Amino acid sequence: MALGGKIVTYYEGKWHQGNAPIIGAADHAAWLGSQVFDGARQFEGVRPDLVLNCQRIINSAEVMGMISPVDADTVFGLCEEGCKMFAPDAELYIRPMMWSKEGTPGIIDVDPESTGFSICIEELPMPEIGTFTLTVSPFCRPRQDMAMTTAKAGSLYANNGRIMADARKRGFNNALSLDIDGNVAETASTNVFTVKDGEVFTPIPNGTFLNGLNRQRLIKLLRSDGVKITETSMTLSDFDIADEIFCTGNIAKVMPVAKYQDRVMPNCPVAMQAREIYWDYSHSRYRQQDVA
Repeated sequence: MALGGKIVTYYEGKWHQGNAPIIGAADHAAWLGSQVFDGARQFEGVRPDLVLNCQRIINSAEVMGMISPVDADTVFGLCEEGCKMFAPDAELYIRPMMWSKEGTPGIIDVDPESTGFSICIEELPMPEIGTFTLTVSPFCRPRQDMAMTTAKAGSLYANNGRIMADARKRGFNNALSLDIDGNVAETASTNVFTVKDGEVFTPIPNGTFLNGLNRQRLIKLLRSDGVKITETSMTLSDFDIADEIFCTGNIAKVMPVAKYQDRVMPNCPVAMQAREIYWDYSHSRYRQQDVA
């Protein structure tokens, strides 16, 4: 699925131009969904926390029962190499991927040592801020005893996709999803924050959604800037009374919500502060070394 413009694909030891085929029809992943991926960004000549994305793809593969054929340093080096095939100021989506080619004699479970590996890098413009709208989904997120929720697994995104499709049918960009206990988890594709009286709140990770890398980074950055942040269980009522709502994720990094349900939220000073702090961090020489 091509997202933007120019694409380069790394597979089987070399780079290919375009959306190169990488998965065979009989591969385990093609019919049983054993695939994991990660997503990083290049914008304004920087690739913040790319090293963490390269570490997480290894972790996701392990959660799925795979043995990674490469280490995180190799993934990182290849991603850096691939980005140099584009203009220095190109806005890129960087996606390393792993999948199982074979199953065990029981077929359904993966053969751990049959793991395939690829990297896809695509031109993809950063979204503009100011028009992002959010609703509430009727579909819930699975618990960790229902799905491999600690992996960034492609198989989880079928549910995320119907969350977003339903939101778009109703005229919104995205939607909050709940866990089965009625707590807000995240949106279909991002972690989420609210602001009330200057204090920032965000759902505490409970196993139903990924504790995103951008989420973790922004919490540290805001706290170091003196902003009070509380991680806690949240319900829809917390969003109904919020002064601001904003999201974090790899596509947009920090995105203020301009409209939640039928409520317009034009002023987002804390969200814009968060975005500015993240941009400052991204252009810092510590962006790759500071991985704590």
